[in-house]
Amino acid sequence: MLHPFLKEPLQPPPPPRHPIFTHFLQNSLNQQSFEHNYRTICNHLLDFTRAKSLLKGQSIHAHVIKSGLQIIPLISHHLINFYAKLQFPHHSEKLFDETPFKSATTWSSLISCFSQNELPLRAFQYLCLMLRIGGLYPDDHIFPSVTKSCAMMNDYRAGQSVHCLTVKVGYDFNVFVGSSVVDMYAKCGSLVDSRKMFDEIPEKNVVSWSGMIYGYAQMGEDEEALKLFKDALIEDLGVNDFTFSSVIRVCGNSTLLELGKQMHGLCLKMSYDLSGFVGSSLISMYSKCGVIEGAYLVFDEVSNKNLGMWNAMLIACAQHSHTKNVFALFGKMERVGTKPNFITFLCLLYACSHAGLVEEGKYYFKLMKDQGIEPGDQHYASMVDLLGRAGKLHEAVKITKEMPMQPTESAWGALLTGCRIHGNTELAGYVADRVFELGPISPGLHVLLSNAYSAAGRYKEAATARKMLRDCGMKKETGLSWVEEGNRIYTFVAGDRANAKSEEIYRKLEELGEDMMRVGYVADTSYVLQEVGADEKIQSIRYQ
Repeated sequence: MLHPFLKEPLQPPPPPRHPIFTHFLQNSLNQQSFEHNYRTICNHLLDFTRAKSLLKGQSIHAHVIKSGLQIIPLISHHLINFYAKLQFPHHSEKLFDETPFKSATTWSSLISCFSQNELPLRAFQYLCLMLRIGGLYPDDHIFPSVTKSCAMMNDYRAGQSVHCLTVKVGYDFNVFVGSSVVDMYAKCGSLVDSRKMFDEIPEKNVVSWSGMIYGYAQMGEDEEALKLFKDALIEDLGVNDFTFSSVIRVCGNSTLLELGKQMHGLCLKMSYDLSGFVGSSLISMYSKCGVIEGAYLVFDEVSNKNLGMWNAMLIACAQHSHTKNVFALFGKMERVGTKPNFITFLCLLYACSHAGLVEEGKYYFKLMKDQGIEPGDQHYASMVDLLGRAGKLHEAVKITKEMPMQPTESAWGALLTGCRIHGNTELAGYVADRVFELGPISPGLHVLLSNAYSAAGRYKEAATARKMLRDCGMKKETGLSWVEEGNRIYTFVAGDRANAKSEEIYRKLEELGEDMMRVGYVADTSYVLQEVGADEKIQSIRYQ
């Protein structure tokens, strides 16, 4: 459905006006010297923008105001772009408002400014204003900025409206516009629309290929992402650091270490290894594949680390229980002047939770607020998890009651886990009532509830929770493991007899089980629903 502002029929743009030159010529200014003057100013602004020299750019701005040249659209464009690149978007907006003659370039500069500075709603609003009062068509410079903004907002409807507008003005098959639409749909989670647009574009560029690969990787379609990446390499279409980042993420999610190493080698060969996108993905990949040493090496090799790399290394250390390194890295990050964001504090709370460091977790939760970062539902869920694992269940309940938002499944799930660990079935019953008030819930939460009851010996309630799962037409996705060997991936599922070597596999599992028992392994039968003897419980959780 089109956004209301985009429904109105487009009117032809007004005829070009040339009041600027007339204004200066009427004031006895030679046209040739005038053109030389303003082009020199534009060149200086470009230089100061590249150098990120705020004071020099401001001195040029002062000269422009003094000379009355701010009414020239080209100079306004460069000034807006200057402040945008130096991350002063509100200065750019003020300049735009003060510009009497707004050309398509002026509108494009401001919309791009908001997109670059992660103010996507403002970018979309100014597109609507351009259509309503500017009387101008968006072009192939404006559309990519707006589609990027829709992707940042994760607003599928707004993105669809912009796509309709590109068709309306005949830019839908423009390589830059079409590719940005592919990327937008992928980031909004609509793979069907993204693939349809991708297939329809007559000419594809690195943005369209990268956007499509990213979409598949984001939605867990790892095989499709890898297949598309292979096609891009075969057709020699050129890939960039964002493409590699998406593919390396696939390798990490599927723990394909050997393929991940090959991607790392390609990045080194193509000089993408120092990219922040690639670096953070490589750190995550090595961590998920269990090679934390590789993550440390990648992190240490990059001298100019962005926030994404710091966060990736923090979560890698937390996942591998290198808790002291998490705190040390955070201290170093602050010392070098990198400001943390909400993801940074999620990493810190995760580390505290899994290390049982309650006081440290409380400290970082408070520090986040002190630094002006409002805790989100994930931060509150992490605090519930921290307190629940530590046995401070009543404090965890207090957190759920004091949250400024409705507690999510993650928060209740963390509390249920705490109830199961510490055998508090009474509180588990309270949490169950709150969970069912949420409406439809995930299979995983049903299973957590069942496990909490069975751990306390309340098998009837556990069976009821499982039955509710079946009655809702849901089932918990079967877990599996896999191993990569000789360019093939072998998967293993409990009870699977389809493998040609299943007899050998289960015989080996029997041997391993006996070896584990001899060195002191004791099976955890607390999740077994049947009220039967200990031996029968152990038998019921055997691999076959």
